[in-house]
Amino acid sequence: MLSAFTNSLKIPELRQKIFFTLALLFIARVGANIPLPGMNTAPIQEFFAQQAGGAGGLLGFYNMFTGGALLNGALFALGIMPYISASIIMQLMGAVFPSIARLQQEGDVGRQKLNDYTRYLTILICAVQGFLLLFALSTNPGTLIGYGFNPLEYGQIVLASKVQFLITGTVFLTAGSMILVWLGEQITEKGIGNGISLLITVSIISALPGAVVSTYQMFVAPVGSETQSLGMVQGVLMLALLLIVTAGLVAITQAQRKIPVQYAKRVVGRKVYGGQTSFLPLKVNYAGVMPVIFASAILMFPAQLLNILGSATGMRFFIDFAESLARGEVAYYFIFGLLIFIFSYFWVSLMFKPVQIADDLKKNGGYIPGVRPGDPTAKFLDHIMTRLTMAGALSLTLIALFPDILLFSYNIPFNVALFFGGTGMLITVGVLLDTMRQIETFLLQRHYDGFLRKGKIRGRSAAKNKQLIDSAGLQDFWSAWSPLLILSLILFILGIVSWLFKLS
Repeated sequence: MLSAFTNSLKIPELRQKIFFTLALLFIARVGANIPLPGMNTAPIQEFFAQQAGGAGGLLGFYNMFTGGALLNGALFALGIMPYISASIIMQLMGAVFPSIARLQQEGDVGRQKLNDYTRYLTILICAVQGFLLLFALSTNPGTLIGYGFNPLEYGQIVLASKVQFLITGTVFLTAGSMILVWLGEQITEKGIGNGISLLITVSIISALPGAVVSTYQMFVAPVGSETQSLGMVQGVLMLALLLIVTAGLVAITQAQRKIPVQYAKRVVGRKVYGGQTSFLPLKVNYAGVMPVIFASAILMFPAQLLNILGSATGMRFFIDFAESLARGEVAYYFIFGLLIFIFSYFWVSLMFKPVQIADDLKKNGGYIPGVRPGDPTAKFLDHIMTRLTMAGALSLTLIALFPDILLFSYNIPFNVALFFGGTGMLITVGVLLDTMRQIETFLLQRHYDGFLRKGKIRGRSAAKNKQLIDSAGLQDFWSAWSPLLILSLILFILGIVSWLFKLS
């Protein structure tokens, strides 16, 4: 693996893609720390620091996907999630509106139109979501942050005038999300790919330094503290548990059922086509992380609505009902698991088309051994996918609930339990695996010998010329990227210094 990383830096094209991606990801992290004008985030951060586990309800869950930008009141506070929501809405609309379904099947032209519609919908979602977020913070921040938040105790969040703050803040938040969309598209086109997914992954991984500090504090109790620090045995068990959970996430992400497919022989002129045996891969976790995201988002809104009704009407019944749906309660986990199962089957029913797959196999002369082509093949695939979805939904439920088990049963801090499963780790593992596959593809293409590997036309000085070309490419790379690298180093040093001052 170390040789693969070394080889990736030896290839000029791949090296430029990697450093280009890192530079844009650095810009995204800088934007997550540029505060909005007229907003004081110190009360929110102080309130979150005093909460048990630091989850913070809806705001804390959304803050995880923005990499702390929401708690920082930053320009990129909405993150890339509005674009993800718009993409999901467009995919779901394709199953309802035939015109959108036709665009999805028209190739590059239709895909370009769908991308334009997705961007317009993203702007609309950002404007609405940003305005509602800022309006809640300026009028009644307790409905969004948590009903234990009191501005008289923690301080005012909005320092500017209300109208000016709403207008400028909505514009800035919308522009910040669209900048992230543009950065993601540039990484996809000119970088190593998976731009949008990499932005989310880096936002999640940005909590890793804080998790390391919290883990260290668990084993080293401060002087004069009454809390007992953990021992070496607990540390080894936590490390082993982290490795087991990570291996399980990789196995679930990679697991698939291979359906054998046999193609009949066809004679066209003097050539014989077909006759080979292939397989149809059906993933166990076909829906990915989408059921967990849907279930988490839907389960949070009833609690917020019930809290608003309880505070508005003064009826304790609504507040008690909302507390029963909070994290750590039995009803929350029961409904959460049920929603994961429902959305797993719903997403698979939308994305997996057994009838279309059976028709494509029949047109290409392919068939599954022991199964008749046509409708029996579609029923067979639907039966197999139903069973696989059951296993995938059970795995997703266990992954989603495991951090909460550590959080509430063993008092593990939230930012530490976050890396023992859950939505964030599932996204991180999947994206990193895809990124490694793409880098491996570049490596295989570069190290392919070609037709003239042993030919005389290659000449004696081919190795020397290759070395000169690589050296020239490295010099061009340094001359083009040295200002950005130096600026990045300076900003990194300033960030470390400011973080140390903040700790002191």
